[in-house]
Amino acid sequence: MNFAIAIVVLAAGTYLLRLSGSIFGNRTALSERGKDILSATIAALLFALVALSTLVESHEFAGWARVVGVAAGGGLALRGFGFMTVVVTAAAVTAGLRLLGVS
Repeated sequence: MNFAIAIVVLAAGTYLLRLSGSIFGNRTALSERGKDILSATIAALLFALVALSTLVESHEFAGWARVVGVAAGGGLALRGFGFMTVVVTAAAVTAGLRLLGVS
């Protein structure tokens, strides 16, 4: 029951944020410095999410296989490869290392 409530609350919050962007998007203007700060903030939050998801699972270190797999996928993403190529490569590297006994 609590899980369903959390999903409903998150969905409502997401739709309200999208709606507020449509309503207030043209009424407010950010300076160039504000836009730069907002871009840097978004990049920092995304990096923190990726780092946390890569390194931690159930309050413990997720293992070197996952770290190397994500690094391989990140390297391909930086080189401009497509999303599917990046995801499949990251999964294959992680699975291969786990198959070889690297946790």
